[in-house]
Amino acid sequence: MSVTGLVVALRAEARCVTSLPIPLNKKVELNAQIVLWLSGMGSKAAQTAAEQLCQQDVSGLVSFGVAGALDKRLKPGDLILPDAIYDNKLLPVALDWRNRLQSKLTSDITIVNGILANSSEILTTKQSKLDLAVKTGACAVDMESGAIAAVAESAQIPFIAIRAIVDPLDFSPPAALLSTVNPDGSANILPILKLILNRSVHISVLLEMAKGMRVACKTLSRVIQVTKTNVL
Repeated sequence: MSVTGLVVALRAEARCVTSLPIPLNKKVELNAQIVLWLSGMGSKAAQTAAEQLCQQDVSGLVSFGVAGALDKRLKPGDLILPDAIYDNKLLPVALDWRNRLQSKLTSDITIVNGILANSSEILTTKQSKLDLAVKTGACAVDMESGAIAAVAESAQIPFIAIRAIVDPLDFSPPAALLSTVNPDGSANILPILKLILNRSVHISVLLEMAKGMRVACKTLSRVIQVTKTNVL
C-alpha cells in the first residue's frame, strides 16, 4: 500500500490536517495511507523530515502549509498548487498528481499555479519579495518546499506542494518579530509584549498577521476537508 508523507513546518499548519497532538520531529500516522511530520521552519529542518520519511518508505512527499505572495494579484487564502519549485534551479512537481488534486477542489477556493520559490530566510520587505520574483519568475515563496522537492527528486518519488497565501506582496512580518518565534512557529509572548511596549512592533501588525494566518489555514483545512486526503 502506498503511503504519502506530509511535511509541515508550523504547528498551525499541522492543525489544518488533524486535531491530534503533533510532536516536533516525529512521524505521526494519520491513517493507513497518510503520515505527517512537523519539521519546524527552514530548509534544513524540512530536508531532515523528508529524508526521514523516505527512509520509512513513503511513496510520495507533500509540502503543506503557507506561503508569501510575490505577485500583487495574490491575496491571503489563495491556494498555490505550483507547476515547479525554484531553489537555485527548477525542481519538478508531479503534475498528474497535482492535477488530480486540483480537480477535486471546489470553486470557492482560488487556485493559482506557476512557480513557487524557496527562500533561505523570511522576507520582511516588499522589495525583497519583488527582487525574488524577478530572479525566479515565481508568484509565491516559502522556506521548505525546495528542500522537500530536492529530496523527492533524489529518491525518485513524486512530489507536490500545497501552499496557501498568508501575507500579500505589500505586507510582510517585521524583522523585529523573527527572534520571538519558536521553530514550530509558536510565539514567545513576553518578548512580543516587550516589542509592543517599546513600540518596535504595533499591535495592528500582529492583528494583520493573525488575520492572514486564519484565512490561509481556512483554505488549507478546506483542502483537507474536500479531498478527505484520498488524493494526497
